[in-house]
Amino acid sequence: MILPKVIIYTVEGCYKCKQVTSYFDQKGILYENVDVRANDKKRAREMIEKSGQKSVPVIEINGQIIVGYQPDEFEKLILNNK
Repeated sequence: MILPKVIIYTVEGCYKCKQVTSYFDQKGILYENVDVRANDKKRAREMIEKSGQKSVPVIEINGQIIVGYQPDEFEKLILNNK
């Protein structure tokens, strides 16, 4: 199985962001957690350019963007990666 490349753009204290990271933790899927408020502005701009969104969470799975907590969409992209 090839592991998916997952980036999760979050901010501390965001309930939906916590749902997303908990989901990936429960599935045992590794991800890069990018806190766009705490990290440099470059990563925040990166998120906006990729997604067109200024709100979080934004999830990138193998180059595909999902906005918000959408476990059905996560599953589709992860299963397509196997």
